[in-house]
Amino acid sequence: MSLATQLYDAHLTIAGHPITWREILGNGFGFASAVGGLRRRVWAWPVGIVGNVLLFTVFIAATFEADAQVPLFGQAGRQVFFILTSIYGWYRWHEVRKARGGSGDQPAITPRWATGRERVAYLVAAAAGVLVLQWVFSEIGAGWPAPRWYYWCDAWIFVGSMVATYAMARGWNDFWLAWIAVDLVGVPLLWHSQYYPTAILFVVYGALVVWGFFVWLKASKVEPEPEREQVGV
Repeated sequence: MSLATQLYDAHLTIAGHPITWREILGNGFGFASAVGGLRRRVWAWPVGIVGNVLLFTVFIAATFEADAQVPLFGQAGRQVFFILTSIYGWYRWHEVRKARGGSGDQPAITPRWATGRERVAYLVAAAAGVLVLQWVFSEIGAGWPAPRWYYWCDAWIFVGSMVATYAMARGWNDFWLAWIAVDLVGVPLLWHSQYYPTAILFVVYGALVVWGFFVWLKASKVEPEPEREQVGV
């Protein structure tokens, strides 16, 4: 086995369960990105991308070892979407901050609630996405011994994550509520699937999300909202 293979499959064994360093580090980068998002810092996006790449390899169960975990296709697929949306969010927050004449130490955007039209659009898209993706995931995972509810949960997490990340890029307060909906399903599913570090981090995320929601809500009430007029993205 080569050095690269050994590093890729390096893991800890806790309570009899192997946990790769890729999962631990990926979640570490993810948590750092969440803190950056709460503080509305542009660096949150590239930091998050690093975590997404690491976690993709974890959830797709791409390993050189024979005894691999059952893959979570929704969890793996959403990492790809995170990367694409993070590129958009990185660009938009950078452009908004530049238009406002801000520096790296200042918040990049001013939060706001999505408009009624925007909210209806993402809720309809989310409902359709869950219906379609649960079928797609069940077809992809037809060879794995998983119950039907497993794919509904995976689809819920995938779609909720897409909504949350896009809403964060747009600077909507709604994104925190979307993450709460994801966590309520994500924690039990991840624990059931033996992705223990990620499940525990989701619990920590829950506390961070509640805090972040009130931080953004306060900012949306007291700060002006210039970016929609200045940046057309």
